[in-house]
Amino acid sequence: MSDPTTVLGDLNDRSRDIFRRLVETYLETGEPVGSRTLSKQLEQHLSAASVRNVMQDLEQLGLLDSPHVSAGRVPTQLGLRMFVDGLLEIGDIDAQERKVIEAGFGAVTDAEMGEVLDQAGSMLSGLSQCASLVFAPKDDYPISHIEFVSLSPDRALVVLVKENGAVENRLFHPPAGLTPSAMREAANYLNAHLRGRTLADARRLIDEARDARRRELDDYAQELVEAGVAIWSNEGSAAPERLIVRGRANLLNPNEPDVDLERMRILFDDLERKRDLLNLLDLAQEGEGVRVFIGSENKLFSLSGSSLVISPYMNAERRIVGAIGVIGPTRLNYGRIVPIVDYTARLVGRMVADRSGGS
Repeated sequence: MSDPTTVLGDLNDRSRDIFRRLVETYLETGEPVGSRTLSKQLEQHLSAASVRNVMQDLEQLGLLDSPHVSAGRVPTQLGLRMFVDGLLEIGDIDAQERKVIEAGFGAVTDAEMGEVLDQAGSMLSGLSQCASLVFAPKDDYPISHIEFVSLSPDRALVVLVKENGAVENRLFHPPAGLTPSAMREAANYLNAHLRGRTLADARRLIDEARDARRRELDDYAQELVEAGVAIWSNEGSAAPERLIVRGRANLLNPNEPDVDLERMRILFDDLERKRDLLNLLDLAQEGEGVRVFIGSENKLFSLSGSSLVISPYMNAERRIVGAIGVIGPTRLNYGRIVPIVDYTARLVGRMVADRSGGS
C-alpha cells in the first residue's frame, strides 16, 4: 500500500483542496460526492468536468473509490488515513461539550473508580453517538483476605478482599473432584503467605514457591491456588482487567448508511469475549495522546469496517494504566471526536492520579 505521506506530498494545491472537500462532505453526509457538488464549493471556479478529471486522478492514486457506475466518489481507507494524518484540522474541544463532560464527572466525584469509568463511557457514547470502550485499570492494593466458596461440583467463587476495603468476587471452574478440605487448605496457604502483598507479588511468589512447596499442598489445592490468582493477575500481564462497552445500539441502527449489522454484531461478540483486546491496548499504549485506527488497520475491526479513536490515561506516576475510546463508522467526524476523547482521557487520568495519592 502506498505511503499516505508520500501520496499527499505529490498532490498539487488544487487536487489537495478537491480531495479535502470531498472527504469532509462525505464524512458529513455518508454519501458519495459528485463533481457538481464539489465545483460549487470551491473558491476557485472550476467546471464539473475539470473537477471530475481531478477525481479520476485521485482514484488512480488509490485515494477515492466509485461505489456505483456514474455515481460520486467516496474516500478509500488509504484516503481516510491520508486525510486524518495530513489534512484534518483538529482544534480545541467545543466549549459546550467540555461543560457536559465536566458536569458528568462532577456528579461522580466521590464515587468508586468503577462508577467514574462507567460514567466516562456513557458520556463518550452519548456525545459521539457511537459506541465507547473503556479499559479499566487494575488496582495494586495489597491483599487482605482470600476465600474460596464451592457453588457446585464444577463452579466455585473466589472472594478477594483488598486492604482498601474493596471486595471482588469471581466465578471459576475448580479442578475436578475438589474437596472442601483442599479448598480450605488452599485459602489458608494464600492468606498465610500473601496477606499484605499485591496480586503481582502473589503471582511471582507462587511461581517461585510452586516446586519448593508442592508437598505442602495436595494436587487439587495446588491447582486451585494457581487458578485463583490467575483470575486477577491475567497471567502476569500489566493490562487492565475490565472492559466497559457503552452505546452499542448507536452502531446497530439499520437506518445508518454503510453499516453492516451482521459484521457489527461480530465485532461486539469479539469484544465481549475480549479477543485481541490486549493487542488493541498495546497499540493504544505505544505513545501518549489520541490514536486513530481506520478499518483493517486493526484486525479486530477489519470485518466491521469501523474506526477506533483511542487514548491512554495515566496514574500519578505517569504510567499508562488504561485507555478510553470511541468505535464508529469510518466516516466519523474525526475533527470533533478526537478532542472529545483526548479531553475525557485526561480527566480520567487526573481522577485516577488523585485517588492514588498523586497531585
